[in-house]
Amino acid sequence: MFSKNIKYNFKLKTAFLVVFSVCFQFSVLAQNQAWKPASFEVVKSNYKTFKTTQYAHVFSGSKHNIVRLSPELQGLQGVELPLNVYKNGTNTALQLKFKEPVQVLIGVFKENNTEYLQADKLQNAKLVLENGVTITGLPPVNVYAISYPKGTQTIHPGKGLFAVLGVAKNNQELAFRNAALPDGNLWNPTYIVEGFSDEKPLFEIIGGENKPVVEEGMPGTEGIQGGFEGGRVVKVGDTYHMFPTERAGEKGVDYYYDRVKTRIGHWTSKDAIHWKRESTIYQASGTYALTEDDNPMNDRRAAIWSYMPVFNEKANKWYGYYLAYTVSKEIEPNHSFGRIWRCESTVEGIDGIGGPYKDMGIIMEPGLDSEPWEGRQGVASFFPYKVGDKYFGFYSGAYPFNSWADYPKKSGKGWFVALAESKSLEGPWSRIKEGNNPIKTMHPFFVENPIVSQLPNGLYIAIFDGGPDGWGHHLPNMIAYSLSKDGKNWQEARYLPIETKVDKWWDIMRTPLCLIPEGNDVYTIVYAGIDLKRRFHPMGMVKVKLNKDVMESRLQELKRE
Repeated sequence: MFSKNIKYNFKLKTAFLVVFSVCFQFSVLAQNQAWKPASFEVVKSNYKTFKTTQYAHVFSGSKHNIVRLSPELQGLQGVELPLNVYKNGTNTALQLKFKEPVQVLIGVFKENNTEYLQADKLQNAKLVLENGVTITGLPPVNVYAISYPKGTQTIHPGKGLFAVLGVAKNNQELAFRNAALPDGNLWNPTYIVEGFSDEKPLFEIIGGENKPVVEEGMPGTEGIQGGFEGGRVVKVGDTYHMFPTERAGEKGVDYYYDRVKTRIGHWTSKDAIHWKRESTIYQASGTYALTEDDNPMNDRRAAIWSYMPVFNEKANKWYGYYLAYTVSKEIEPNHSFGRIWRCESTVEGIDGIGGPYKDMGIIMEPGLDSEPWEGRQGVASFFPYKVGDKYFGFYSGAYPFNSWADYPKKSGKGWFVALAESKSLEGPWSRIKEGNNPIKTMHPFFVENPIVSQLPNGLYIAIFDGGPDGWGHHLPNMIAYSLSKDGKNWQEARYLPIETKVDKWWDIMRTPLCLIPEGNDVYTIVYAGIDLKRRFHPMGMVKVKLNKDVMESRLQELKRE
């Protein structure tokens, strides 16, 4: 009997705990559901409204965008206030017309500064979300609800900048919680997101694959432990040719080795979706260095990355440019002292793209003409392109030295590019040194693996990795592009939020491999991405459409500079 009671009580307690857990989870879920929106109209002003989502452009005259958002606010409609007039207090009062009683959700910046609305000046306001939204380049945001009756109402909670994040129906309980979202000042500098700024976008994202196009377990991925990284895709006739870095690694060896023992693969496709692996172009040794400096005792081809095929019309053959590293086991980054090799296809003509290729020697390497910003990792990538009767080549560096006194161990953070020049694709290549290295007009400290082509009006466009939002960094986490009228001077980057039109299967966006024109102003982008829950890094694909009117206006803008 005693034993039966124990079993009965245990079952009763277990059932109670299960019911309690389900109810608690349901309560939390319900608490974090989106609040019901109320409709409104803006009275006597031309202020735009915005949908409160990730990347929403919150203030006109600015580059501030939402990068983190509490689910309660998702899908509400905010009002895009002019940044400067609200900061300096010269704004006219905002008037909104409501068809029913509402709660207006005001974002108040946690900054003791006269440029910002101070929370202690609010009246009849209820704090509903602490740290409830993150806006790039701005302080943490608390969200307050202020009730207003039906009719035309003046929204003037006090002097200084605040955000109108949405209008919610009054007949719902807005429960308080601390969303614990990060400080927007961590995203500094601010940046321009295509379609979420004051300017019209150059590219419209029109769709693509909602899942990776080359994924673990697909034919051809055997022996690739860690997936893919950068390289290039080109189109010859009706066939796409992809040359990605394959993070091969070894079975039974931890994932860190995937980025050490790499190889360059050659893949083909008729639609940029279904891919077939054709061959291995180069295989790295994966051998760790014997010394910490750039010593010829070390294997300087221990890791191979970033293969860039370029067709040389004069020579009537494909050239390849790729990066070979020394690999250190103890020093960050383990990729060190990059060297750029050039190779040539042994098969002439445009159809010789598959090779085989033979090495023609090193065209750029660390040396007496290197600069400290090239750092421990440089030369870290290379891409050549023709401008007039000569060639420019983007070359990069990373983990910079403040001075040569820091060599070889004491490196900082930063991923930079500069230009080299040559009279031919064969070289010799020389670094352009005009006092403006590295190029910081695109982004002050992160530009990685740029690939250059030309738009129909002659503008040069570089598409590149815009940097991760992760691993301790707060970068745009999007594919980026920059424009140039002369191939030498480059404009501030714009960033493509492709997850607004395709399902986001990645946590960290990595390198775009192409911007291929398909006709009717449509372009194909193949890109590498990372799902942090997995070792294997897949490849994706998206289509974008060029706005020719915006292209022309950008050209005129650059000509005026």
